[in-house]
Amino acid sequence: MQIYETISIGLYMALMIGIGIYSFRKSTATSEEFLIGGRKLGPAVTALSAGASDMSGWLLMGLPGAMYFTGLSSAWIAIGLTTGAYFNYVLVAPRLRIYTEIAQNAITLPVFFENRYKDKQHLLKITSSIFILIFFTLYTSAGMVSGGKLFESAFGLDYSIGVLATSLVVVLYTFLGGFLAVSLTDFIQGTIMVLALIIVPSVAIFQIGGVEETISIIQSKGNNYLSLFTGTTMVGILSLLAWGLGYFGQPHILVRFMAIDKPRDLIKAKKIGISWMILTVFGALSIGLVGIAYLIKFDTTTMQIFDNSNREAETIFIYLARSLFHPLVGGFLLSAILAAVMSTISSQLLVTSSSLTEDMYKAFIKPTASPKELLTASRLSVLVVAIVALSLSLQPRESILNLVGNAWAGFGAAFGPLILLSLMYKKSSREGAFAGMLVGGLTVLIWIYFDHPFKEWYELIPGFILSFITHVVVSKFTYKPNPIIDNEFKEVERLNKEAMK
Repeated sequence: MQIYETISIGLYMALMIGIGIYSFRKSTATSEEFLIGGRKLGPAVTALSAGASDMSGWLLMGLPGAMYFTGLSSAWIAIGLTTGAYFNYVLVAPRLRIYTEIAQNAITLPVFFENRYKDKQHLLKITSSIFILIFFTLYTSAGMVSGGKLFESAFGLDYSIGVLATSLVVVLYTFLGGFLAVSLTDFIQGTIMVLALIIVPSVAIFQIGGVEETISIIQSKGNNYLSLFTGTTMVGILSLLAWGLGYFGQPHILVRFMAIDKPRDLIKAKKIGISWMILTVFGALSIGLVGIAYLIKFDTTTMQIFDNSNREAETIFIYLARSLFHPLVGGFLLSAILAAVMSTISSQLLVTSSSLTEDMYKAFIKPTASPKELLTASRLSVLVVAIVALSLSLQPRESILNLVGNAWAGFGAAFGPLILLSLMYKKSSREGAFAGMLVGGLTVLIWIYFDHPFKEWYELIPGFILSFITHVVVSKFTYKPNPIIDNEFKEVERLNKEAMK
């Protein structure tokens, strides 16, 4: 059985490396091409690349596991995420694409912040780069944990070997092909993910005996599994919905909007991206619920194991893929987890690399570095970040969903209000931007690592709110009219209206 699965996984990994080699030869002559692809992405690649880089291993492991463990009340996170993704396309995507080009062709968020606010002291660039390094290192390690659990659960390999194998392939194609390789692999990975998340629950329902039989069996385990409200609290619901706020501040998603060929293409990208998201999230939620019925009917022994451990329940997709399909097909379906994991890791490595290269090395160490030197620095940065994240992932202390949730909250609170206000609030000041970013990021870190009586609230909620309020209040007292910024802001709004007609 494992031979066929190994063949499927091996072919998938070879394809990813092949794309890296192709991209290396195609368009990595400069650091701009390596880090942002020369702003040449089409709408379909943009949409699936944004979606795949967003929906890491938690989509096929963390979310189905949460659904299996707590039932339909976990669906609130899907509602929040889908709503947040939609408004990200509407409010942020076109304005960010236009403004980053107007702001001296900024190819990273820290550079955009500096150029948007004419920050000659580099305060915004340094602070935002530090947050990117901290939170993306945590985020990348969460993806590596997913890869390790896949190899451990599916093939019986040592967890550390799985982490190393996953990391090696991702680092190789990212190191070689940069943004183009990451975007093309994301497109393929997004396609594999949506197919797997439709096929697995559909076949499982057929094996169980149909939709009515599946629902009846789930109900036999307890009413709370099919209720959006039973088994949760208002705080729990608001905390899950709040995940949607995080979209406004995720650098690995926002960079896709910056790289699209034309702002107008974002209209088509939005339709593709939201449709893809609805299908994948619905499929992931279905796997968790359908898995309950399948185990009750066919495998109560495994059910007892999953019922006693949330981390074991996160492997329900792996279990169904191996139980329902021929190993060759099952291997293809298991590669969907690798697709989700690798797409996110590669995107995060690239954004962190861009921060180290463009925002630190070029800005403070060697401003006169040649394009070739910057390209080399970008590739070396990929290796450095990967090594640090790998060391953290070898001894995971939390579930995948918690690891992702911490990093997601960090970016959402530090950058979310800043992105929104920098694009839509003309009177946003440099001091307000700095204070809001600092308050948001530190609030999340304090909320996570210090004991307090409000732990049940998702840390993104206080972080986002305090960051937004701080930004606006400080801007009220420090804003000074700047004709250059005013003209840029007006031009962005004009071009945005034209692009969205």
